[in-house]
Amino acid sequence: MIRSRAMFALCPLLVSLAALPLLARPLSAQSARYDVVIADGRVIDPETKLDAVRSVGITNGKIVAISAGPLSGKQVIDAKGLVVAPGFIDLHVHGQNDENYRLYALGGVTTALELEVGAADVPSWYAEREGKALINFGASAGHIKARMAVMKDGGSFLPLDHAGHDVASDEQIAAIRRHIETGLAAGAIGVGMGLQYTPAASKYEVLEAFRSAAKYHAPVFVHSRAFGTNDPGSSVESFMEVIAASAISGAPVHLVHLNSMSLTSTPKTLALVQEARSRGLDVTAEAYPYSAGMTEISSPLLDQFVNGPDSMFSKLMLVSTGERLTRATFTANRKPGGMVILFLNTPEMEAMAMTSPLTSIASDGRIENGLGHPRTTGTSGRTLGYYVRETKQLSLTEAIRKLALMPAQRLEKIAPQFRNKGRIKVGADADIAVFDPATVIDQSTYQRPATPSIGFRWVLVNGIPVVKNGTVAEDVHPGHGERALVQQLR
Repeated sequence: MIRSRAMFALCPLLVSLAALPLLARPLSAQSARYDVVIADGRVIDPETKLDAVRSVGITNGKIVAISAGPLSGKQVIDAKGLVVAPGFIDLHVHGQNDENYRLYALGGVTTALELEVGAADVPSWYAEREGKALINFGASAGHIKARMAVMKDGGSFLPLDHAGHDVASDEQIAAIRRHIETGLAAGAIGVGMGLQYTPAASKYEVLEAFRSAAKYHAPVFVHSRAFGTNDPGSSVESFMEVIAASAISGAPVHLVHLNSMSLTSTPKTLALVQEARSRGLDVTAEAYPYSAGMTEISSPLLDQFVNGPDSMFSKLMLVSTGERLTRATFTANRKPGGMVILFLNTPEMEAMAMTSPLTSIASDGRIENGLGHPRTTGTSGRTLGYYVRETKQLSLTEAIRKLALMPAQRLEKIAPQFRNKGRIKVGADADIAVFDPATVIDQSTYQRPATPSIGFRWVLVNGIPVVKNGTVAEDVHPGHGERALVQQLR
């Protein structure tokens, strides 16, 4: 009994001693010398709801300390009065070169992914960028690209002829599946699908592509078939097609740019997504903060204009000249490579899609030689400046959740490294955006689409500053290729 009492008496002391290392951690953190310290910023982490002034210590590309006290670093970034947020993850980026990466970095984007159209040759796609990229990058295995290869389409980026207009035979569908699965086996982050660009693809072909995705536990990133209001060809019908393919196959589905695929049907399509999720289906969606879209003028998506009324053509703007089109100028310019802006949506429907808790935010961006859509450079700036500060339709934490955390959560099952992205936490990748909440805003327009957003002071990718005091750093290429963890069902 005496021994037992002695042991019980020692227990509080042992507990206190065991706790000493934990209590000492803030002191050791303050005395450590980190590679980079972001000092005294308003750190916002949407996952833990942290919103407080903290200093962030970074070593070897990782966040290793978050402290209320001062930290010592080889490089110290003064973030007083600025927001320190996880770097933004854009799930929908077609501009995958240095011109675009620089513009994205100036908007706080640290990871830019080509998940809608995807890659034709996944290993080559990654090899072209490895060691040369300012920000992180990645791609899906594209159903569009597979169809173009199998059907010997004459297009380059998007279908021009056979892949858009020809019905695939069973043998061709099997070949398309082989292309997709080769890409998935090489680490593609899901399957990309654009059904408005391949309108001849049957519903069975769509299901077969979903089955290939399910075989590798991969999500399908879908540009749905149509944006009409009446069946056949309605937004609702189009969403139901791919949600059904997801339910049958077991492959998760992500509906890209819900705003531009829903238009006046946005309340109905958001309800579909919500109801599918409430039934346990893995369905997600994204939106961008602009009322106009953009596409290649020669693509099958615009076939609907050929026999449409003359009034339709004024809703199209040629990117190369800024002119609104007529039937005659539409026909004259309908050649591969040309891009056109489509003014089809309304600000009300745009806002409904943007502010829904169901949607992450992705740009669908691409700039080529300074020409394109303002969403490429302006998406995050407009979200934080217009939707948060000016109109207060989103809170700052919710906007960051949509730009960073939600995209990471969409990907972390197929690519577990995304569990350490989209967050400010110890152990996370040091992909960080530091911006001024009082001035951040988009500056790009339909006439000047490559004008960068303002207010982003510092952006770090894997712990390396790629934007310094609002200017892109030169001769740094810290971006990594983000690949899936290949898990094939047996």
